[in-house]
Amino acid sequence: MFGRQGSGKGTQGKYFAERYHLTPFVMGDELRKLAKKDSELGQKIKSIIEAGHLVSDEVVMEIIGNFMEELPKGTRVIFDGIPRKMGQAEKFDALMEKNNREFKGVILDINEETAIRRLTRRRMCSQCKIIFAEDYDQPTCKSCGGALESREDDSNMKSIRNRLNAFNQETMPVIEHYRIQGKLIELNGEPKIDEVNEEAFPKLDPIFQYPPKYVSHQV
Repeated sequence: MFGRQGSGKGTQGKYFAERYHLTPFVMGDELRKLAKKDSELGQKIKSIIEAGHLVSDEVVMEIIGNFMEELPKGTRVIFDGIPRKMGQAEKFDALMEKNNREFKGVILDINEETAIRRLTRRRMCSQCKIIFAEDYDQPTCKSCGGALESREDDSNMKSIRNRLNAFNQETMPVIEHYRIQGKLIELNGEPKIDEVNEEAFPKLDPIFQYPPKYVSHQV
């Protein structure tokens, strides 16, 4: 899944995972989970995070490689947050080939003005950390009742600009890489969620053979 910050790829990724029975891989979540484990890799990640450094591409690929090895055979995956840079994309491609995995990239395309508007208006639950889009007008979380608040990195315009610039400079070449290969499905992320789904499902259903075909075993 690709998209500028605020494109809704996290939200759409959950819809896609549920509809097509995909196992989600969210890099940030995976890092936090591994950092709590008393393993060699977990301690390595913990020390990197505590030192305030970014996890290297080599460690990122080690994490994904271990994740893929532990998956039951035939399990399908949706990746969010990887690959972000061309160095990661090259290693990701090699890893998918090694595991005999076919894949497609999906981009939710929004312009920078939309990204900034959504980021500055969206809120996060202080308790369960669910993110609510700008059109959610209640003061509390509909899931757990926690108070909603702006994320610290969403209330800082300099931080937002830095993240958008990083996307343009580092991730856009990755997206173009998959576009040239014919592996990119492009969706308009500007409309509301339901309207994005109306465009997405007809493009994705044939790839995932949805709805599933059931074979009758009657004699």
